[in-house]
Amino acid sequence: MLIDAKDLYYRDLNKLICEKIKAGGYEFKLINIRGQRYIGDGLGAPVKIEISGIAGNDLGAFMNGAEISVYGNAQDGIANTMNAGKIYIHGHAGDALCYGMRGGSVFIRDSVGYRVGIHMKEFKAEKPILVISGKAGNFLGEYMAGGI
Repeated sequence: MLIDAKDLYYRDLNKLICEKIKAGGYEFKLINIRGQRYIGDGLGAPVKIEISGIAGNDLGAFMNGAEISVYGNAQDGIANTMNAGKIYIHGHAGDALCYGMRGGSVFIRDSVGYRVGIHMKEFKAEKPILVISGKAGNFLGEYMAGGI
């Protein structure tokens, strides 16, 4: 399902996605993303979201199994306290990614900012995985208590 987010406020975009999931939608292509926040937060359904543009703060926070691909850059707070799922960033990402992440996988093609992977921890049988192909700022993995 194609959603043009050009003129959508972040709350309206996220509400629309949730409504479409309740109606049976499970694959979404979001275009013209311009920093809208909280996309994919708390999703537990086996949903796939493809984003073209710059994803805003807290992408995939508290996520429980969805898959998100961003074709562009992403801002701060990706995968915060994520339990399961996959996030692919085909560009750069900001600061404080994967804070408290307990499971799932995050793959960043380019570089990330500061304080990435702080407090990542294993949770039961889950091991969080973070892969960064570029450079990382200071405090990478600070207080990490499990994960890869």
